[in-house]
Amino acid sequence: MNLPTNFWDKVGEFEVILKQFNKVHNLTNYNDIKPVVLDSIAPLEFLGFSPKSVIDVGSGAGFPAVFLAFILRDSEFHLYEPIAKKSSFLTYIKLNLDLPNLTVHSKKLEDSSKFITDLITSRALMRTAFLLQICKGFYDENSTFLLYKGSEAGAEIANLECKKDIIQAKNHRNYVILKDVKC
Repeated sequence: MNLPTNFWDKVGEFEVILKQFNKVHNLTNYNDIKPVVLDSIAPLEFLGFSPKSVIDVGSGAGFPAVFLAFILRDSEFHLYEPIAKKSSFLTYIKLNLDLPNLTVHSKKLEDSSKFITDLITSRALMRTAFLLQICKGFYDENSTFLLYKGSEAGAEIANLECKKDIIQAKNHRNYVILKDVKC
């Protein structure tokens, strides 16, 4: 994967800001974010397209969306995070790390105006069937879901009506790709 020349510099800046926020707000317990960054961007190797718009549901401390936004500069990212301290952190990141392609929504996705997006991401937020329900109105037959799941991913998506693919990583991560979702 060809990363922008300043990618790891931006990651370093992100890490400094995260550590500052963590002292007060305890956003995440990661001491070394490099493995989380690599986990966040790994699916770009097999995603197969560059989305025009991306929704990240439950963005938390910005994994995976912020790191994807560093790379996919022509994609418009919408990060939905209802917890004030986390959405404030994400807004600070947007402003301080030059991410004009990123919009932070300080609310739940299901409380937002609907629009169709190309890609919906979520990192170990909730069970897939429930996620698909709250995303109704934000996807159509051309949208793709990229879900960062654990070892139970296969069982979790077994009964879904859609095209499914699971890519297993060495770190026990399962990247779930869903297309043509019928829920």
